Amino acid sequence: MKYGLLFAGLFVASVAVAQKEEALLQRVRAKMEKVNDYTAEGRMKLDVSFINAPASKVTVYYKKPDRFKVKKAGGISILPKGGVSVNVNALLAGGSYQTVPGGTSTVNGVATTVVKLIPTDEASDVVLSVLHVDEKEAVIRKAVVTTKESGTYEILLNYGAYTAWGLPDKVVFTFNTKDYKLPKGITFEYEKGGEKKVEEKAKSKKGTVEITYASYAINKGVDEKNFR
Repeated sequence: MKYGLLFAGLFVASVAVAQKEEALLQRVRAKMEKVNDYTAEGRMKLDVSFINAPASKVTVYYKKPDRFKVKKAGGISILPKGGVSVNVNALLAGGSYQTVPGGTSTVNGVATTVVKLIPTDEASDVVLSVLHVDEKEAVIRKAVVTTKESGTYEILLNYGAYTAWGLPDKVVFTFNTKDYKLPKGITFEYEKGGEKKVEEKAKSKKGTVEITYASYAINKGVDEKNFR
């Protein structure tokens, strides 16, 4: 009887914690839901061992729920393929996941609540998402995502002028270069010269994509051609 009551108490407590985490994610999602689309201007730095790409101005396009594109002058897409992106909105799109409490953490001096998301859709490329959520501002400060096709990557987000919309001023995206898939059309433009093959250069190394946003045009409409 005693152990039965103890188990029941622990079960109720775990359910209450899970409900708290889900309520927090609902607040984050509600803030993101205010953004139907945006066009943002920014500057991107790409640090990958086998790619020679100077910092450049970029235009970022987004349309609900998960349409996302980063382009530099000339209309060339410059992010890895295979489902990897710096778009955090896509992590919560659809809501087809199980929520698991993950404790607490500190991200760049900000206290966060850790929430783990396990997709319930077997066809999902994402295996696990670990979100570090700022309860006060209801924004994601850090996300660590494990996928089937593109390995594990990490996203760090800083907020400022567009916090009310859940949109970051700066995003730092870190990934394993061995899983990096160059977008079609830029292999020869960005690949550094040398005798080694890209696969050999990329083995067991980290790459980063850093985007600093200067401005957003929110809910003004985005032409579908920008995502091609």
